[in-house]
Amino acid sequence: MKPRGTLLLFWDYDTQWGGDRSRMPGGRKEWGHLEFVNTERLLELHADHGVPACFAVVGSAALQGERPYHDPDQVRRIHEAGHEVASHSFRHEWLPALGREELLETLRASKDALEQCIGAPVVSFVPPYNQPFDYPQRWAFSLSERREAGARRTDLGTLCASLHETGYKFCRVTYRSVMEHILTRVRRRGPDTPGHAEMIKGVYCLRMNAPGGFNEQAHRVMDLCALRGGVVVVGGHPHSLRSGNTQDERRLVPFLEHARRLHREGLLRLCLPRDLLSENGGSDQ
Repeated sequence: MKPRGTLLLFWDYDTQWGGDRSRMPGGRKEWGHLEFVNTERLLELHADHGVPACFAVVGSAALQGERPYHDPDQVRRIHEAGHEVASHSFRHEWLPALGREELLETLRASKDALEQCIGAPVVSFVPPYNQPFDYPQRWAFSLSERREAGARRTDLGTLCASLHETGYKFCRVTYRSVMEHILTRVRRRGPDTPGHAEMIKGVYCLRMNAPGGFNEQAHRVMDLCALRGGVVVVGGHPHSLRSGNTQDERRLVPFLEHARRLHREGLLRLCLPRDLLSENGGSDQ
């Protein structure tokens, strides 16, 4: 029996480039060094449970240099372990504020650095901060992006058109429509329905539908996908593996065990973005 549901699991590998550009209260953060030791632990956990992951890597991390900004050897080990390496921009830029040429430059520079490092095509992209959220075609509006980035901002359609132009084929997205925002307020929890792919400006896109790491909501969406079909898209940050939040190892391990059990029962596929692209005739791998 063909599994009804599909799991895509992401790790956003920011290194200190992400810490330097943190948009959380308090500004710059010093957690970049945690990315590397925690990624080694993640490679062990994923190997133990047989669950593949897509590591969205800041392109500059693949260049020669020292931690906490660079570790090309670790990026190669991620690839050699069978996981997918995606781009997370070049230096964790806030994309809504970039003009067209700046956007194209970070997309190209990141793709080139990662491909040179791992010796394989990079076809998937994960936006830093999960932004842009602004996507008027689906009645998704980000007042903060419009206020801070102005009229020449990069919205989701612009991003996907630029991704297509620079050779990317998949993007993880996180927009929510006005109606979805209203339902979230009423239900007091985020979206938790099985996901389905959509094409935006020539790029195959899937929305995060279990944000917040590996909590009960993520388990619930995975169970729904196993029963009804669709995709559960979850993720975290390596630097948060021992943070005590929902991305902590203590939450991750039961989630991996649950995913593996559903897979053994024939209810859930354990997938990577490049696998979905290959099935739909869009991957070079």
